[in-house]
Amino acid sequence: MHVVVLGAGFGGLELSTRLSDEVADVVQVTLIDQSDAFVLGFSKLDVMFGRRTADEVRLLYRDIAKPGVVFRQETILAIDPARKRVVTNGGTYDADVLVVALGADLDPAATPGLVEGGYEFYSPAGAARVREILPGFDSGVAVIGVLGGFFKCPPAPFETAFLLHDFLSHRGVRDAVSIYVVSPLPKPIPISDDTSNAILAMLAERGIEHWPGSLVTRLDPAAKVAHFQDGRHLVYDLFLGIPVHRAPAVVLESSLAEEGWIPVDPATFATRFPDVYAVGDVTSAPVPRAGVFAEGEAATVADALVARLKGRALPPAYTGTATCYMEAGDDLVGRLDVNFLAGPTPTAAFRPPSPELADEKQEFGTSRRRRWFGHQRA
Repeated sequence: MHVVVLGAGFGGLELSTRLSDEVADVVQVTLIDQSDAFVLGFSKLDVMFGRRTADEVRLLYRDIAKPGVVFRQETILAIDPARKRVVTNGGTYDADVLVVALGADLDPAATPGLVEGGYEFYSPAGAARVREILPGFDSGVAVIGVLGGFFKCPPAPFETAFLLHDFLSHRGVRDAVSIYVVSPLPKPIPISDDTSNAILAMLAERGIEHWPGSLVTRLDPAAKVAHFQDGRHLVYDLFLGIPVHRAPAVVLESSLAEEGWIPVDPATFATRFPDVYAVGDVTSAPVPRAGVFAEGEAATVADALVARLKGRALPPAYTGTATCYMEAGDDLVGRLDVNFLAGPTPTAAFRPPSPELADEKQEFGTSRRRRWFGHQRA
C-alpha cells in the first residue's frame, strides 16, 4: 500500500510515524511538505520572547529516519482526490490512500493595514521579527488582536499577553505600557465558563484589558489606529496580530473543499472520496484548530489503516479529547483538558498554572521530537 501524506505538521508526522512503527513491512509512506523543517507551535513564543533562537526550534525533516517513510521537500501544485493523484514541482504521485494534512495558511492581507501597521507572530518568520522589535518597546499601548473567528491554538493570545507582561516587567517598564487582548470570540474559551473565568481573572490580576466580541476590520498604519466592526477604535503603539486563517490555495482549487475547508466524517476523517482522508486545521471538523487535535485525528486514521491491513475490527470513533498547555508567565504553565465529541456537549477543565505543569509541557514537546525525529533534546 502506498500512502501519500500531504503536509508534515502534527498530523502528517504522527500518521507517518504510526504507520512506520506498525506496518512498515506492507506500507510505503511518501510525506510531502514545502518546508525543510518543522516548528512546534508553542516554540514560536519561545523565539518571540528571546528564550530560544529560531534555529534552535527548527526540527529538520532530513533527520526523519523512519522505515518505510520517504520525505520529499516539494511544493504541491494540484490534488486530484478522485484519482488519488498529487502533482508537485518535483513529480507526480499516485496513492492507494491519500491523506491531506496541509493545515491552514495565514492571510495577513485579509485585514487591511496589518502588513503595513502591525506584526503577525503566528509564523516562525513573524515571531522572529517581533523578537527584534520588542526590546525597543518600552511605553505606549500594545494590542494583541485575533483577526478571525477560526485560529490555531485558542489559548495563544492570552499566553502572548501573559508573556509580554513578564517581558516588560523584567525590564522595569510594565507600568508604562497598557496591554489589550481583542478578539471576536465572546469569551476566552467559549465552551467553558469556568475556564474562561479563570483566564479572565489572570488577565485582571496583571492589569491586562480584554475586549471580547471585538472584530478588527482594518488598521490605519499612519495614525496607528485599529478600527472595529462595531464602530469603536483603539489607538496603539504596537499591534501583534493573529491573522485570518484560510485553507491553502491548492486545496481550495481542488474538488475537496466546500465553503473554504475540507468536510470530513468527524468519527473517521474520511472525505467523500474513497480512501482520501483529511486531518488537522485544513478540515471543517467540529474541534479547535490546534496541533494536539491534528495529532489525535491522524492517530484515528492510522488506527483504521492498521486495522485494515491486519484484518482487525475497526477502531472506535474519534472522541475529540485533547490536552492543551497555556503559558502563564513566571515559568508557570496551566493545562486545559477538553472533550468535544465524546459527550452531549463540549467540555473543558482548567488546571491552574504550576511548575509541575511547566515540566509536563516540556516533556510533551520532548516526546514528540523523540518520536518523530529521534531528537533527545528539550
